[in-house]
Amino acid sequence: MANPSITTRDVATMAEQTGNAYQSVVVISKRSRQIATRLKEELNGKLAEFATSVDNLEEVFENREQIEISRFYERMPKPTILAIEEFVEGKITWKDRNAEEEDDDTELYSL
Repeated sequence: MANPSITTRDVATMAEQTGNAYQSVVVISKRSRQIATRLKEELNGKLAEFATSVDNLEEVFENREQIEISRFYERMPKPTILAIEEFVEGKITWKDRNAEEEDDDTELYSL
């Protein structure tokens, strides 16, 4: 698991993998969105078990399991940090769709 603390990154090192710092940022941001979507779906799936149609506020606040699940996800590293770690470790693969035509867009394919 990635270190959740703030660390300084060398942009030149990150740009070596793609040949362009901006393209590296695009790859990392797309992977970050994928991670965020997956985590959100996981969290919503786990919290759906606790969904009630009861309007009693006391019962809602007493559900300790739901609170613990929420706190677990709050303590996890942010999707951006996870994506940067994956990129630096070489765990992300991508393909430049327009490599022959132009160097504008990068399409991300992740493991």
